[in-house]
Amino acid sequence: MMRANILKDVNKIGLEDRPIPKAGPGEAVMKVTLTTICGTDIHIMRGEYPVEHGQIIGHEPIGVIHEIGDGVTGYEKGERVAVNAITPCGQCEYCLSAHWAQCGGFLGGWKMGNTIDGCQADYVRIPNAMANLAKIPDELSDEDVLFTTDIFSTGLSGAESADIKVGDIVAVFGQGPIGLSAVAGAKLKGASLIIGVDTVPERMKMSKSMGADIVLDYKKTNPVDEIMDITNGRGVDVAIEAIGLQESFENCVKSTMVGGTISSLGVYPTELHNLGVPNQDFGFGLADKRIVSTLCPGGKERMRRLMDLVKNERVDLKQMITHRFSLDDIEEAYKLFSSQTDGVIKVAIQP
Repeated sequence: MMRANILKDVNKIGLEDRPIPKAGPGEAVMKVTLTTICGTDIHIMRGEYPVEHGQIIGHEPIGVIHEIGDGVTGYEKGERVAVNAITPCGQCEYCLSAHWAQCGGFLGGWKMGNTIDGCQADYVRIPNAMANLAKIPDELSDEDVLFTTDIFSTGLSGAESADIKVGDIVAVFGQGPIGLSAVAGAKLKGASLIIGVDTVPERMKMSKSMGADIVLDYKKTNPVDEIMDITNGRGVDVAIEAIGLQESFENCVKSTMVGGTISSLGVYPTELHNLGVPNQDFGFGLADKRIVSTLCPGGKERMRRLMDLVKNERVDLKQMITHRFSLDDIEEAYKLFSSQTDGVIKVAIQP
């Protein structure tokens, strides 16, 4: 048996004993050595994103191979591996069209903690193991690569989907973990000026550490007016929405230049018909502004590239860990992370 964090009801989670999963054909079972809590897990707990009650949640596992199913080759028990939140099969029409996050259909690439049991547990079963088990370089610790499993991959994807070019000016609304990762992604893509927007002092400080040149406190100033002043009325080339709020989405539209891109990373808990696009700032549909949404690609090749960025010191992700908990204390970890108190940015959970 193993311990597992179960979604029991709206706003109710907790540990239960569950059988250790078995690896079927093409699958593997990981012993989880480190995981974390995602903002999406908070949406799930609050009932803002539908997941079946009674399911194990969590989708960001680091661990060692415990069991290997039939047909899985090139791996050994005991090897350290990381698995992305998105676990594509690599063979369906969506994967072969480079839409890995949509494997099998609408949002189908996100399985762990969504449509199958997740990884906030002692063990987790990994589907399509040969496409998704990424071996961790010996010189990297579990904490070094923890955030390659989702938030860094997602934040970087927001910069990639926006097609940031060398010399672009970029604004990132929201400096939570995803927004901070988007800042790092914009820097890696060659942005000449990165503007972060938030109000939490610890996150504003971390934003500078992740690559922001200017950080605006939206409670002390109008961020759109400030961005227009900074850009001499031109606006930014790319605005990334990393919160999931109507106000920040609208501010992205308002602060982008003609021909600019709004890159949406936030998970929106309300219907999008409530998410107004300011018509005049959108040029009545004629300003060549582009809105893109992103669910990060997964798979072991994506993970190899992300871990190489960490290994070669292009990005420092471990600095975002502000709190550490054991799996036994996961309810306390959820309370802290969801309340955004005590300067929390990201938590590490160790079974």
